[in-house]
Amino acid sequence: MYFHKIDDWDDAYANIPNVPDGESYPDRWQATADSFRKSPPANSSIEAGISYGAADRNVYDLFLPQDASGDVMIFIHGGYWMRFDNSYFSHLATGALHNGFAVAMPSYSLCPNVRVRDITTEIAQAIVAVAKRFEGKIHLAGHSAGGHLATRMVCTDSPLPKDVQHRIDGVMSISGVHDLRSLLQLEINEVLKMDKAEAAAESPALHTPLPSTKLICWVGAGERSEFIRQNALLANIWKGLGASTLVVEEPDRHHMNVVDGLADPTSAMLRLLLDLPQSGQAKAI
Repeated sequence: MYFHKIDDWDDAYANIPNVPDGESYPDRWQATADSFRKSPPANSSIEAGISYGAADRNVYDLFLPQDASGDVMIFIHGGYWMRFDNSYFSHLATGALHNGFAVAMPSYSLCPNVRVRDITTEIAQAIVAVAKRFEGKIHLAGHSAGGHLATRMVCTDSPLPKDVQHRIDGVMSISGVHDLRSLLQLEINEVLKMDKAEAAAESPALHTPLPSTKLICWVGAGERSEFIRQNALLANIWKGLGASTLVVEEPDRHHMNVVDGLADPTSAMLRLLLDLPQSGQAKAI
């Protein structure tokens, strides 16, 4: 028997240094996303830089198939609430577009210019703006810090209005961080500037899920153990609070490539998020 204790908290949450060639991933994401925007799938279109709020980064990009179903997938990017924007991840719209779903990807203000709680409010504003464009279901996903923000939207104190809450068909947190108290011990908190009260208030694992919440917690089996723990943590807690939950640890995936399944029209990840039959064929566009 062995006791487990974390001595180096910064390393426990350090993704890029612990992934082979990890430092190359942001540039690779950007190049792939740029190429996607320049040559989107046939019979699809892009509306870029749509404003949803007053701040400079309060914009979202919208990717539209020719025959949209009326449902929309919203993807929230990660980056520890202090890095990246939506332009790094445009290519992840590919899978949903090929299945006839519109895709919205918001950017948001970054720490230290704002607090994590402010980003929560901004994401709610973005979702409300997107919801006004579509009448159908909302399929909500986020990666890393985006996973935190996605699950924060389906807590009982969600900043979303009730009518929008009821339209969220399911939420997928991909390698999400759901108990922010651990991050108080990291060097990055010099940028995030969270205190104990904010870390607790913004931790989905310390909240109650909305009634009828359907939650998928998805993580790469090759990720840091803290992300695997955080992934299982929320699903286990919310299952006990009445949510329908699913935990997936995808083999041969790490923090930087686990999100790639969203770009594959036939992937189990995408089809679970969009509530499509696993054996079905993608709709050609």
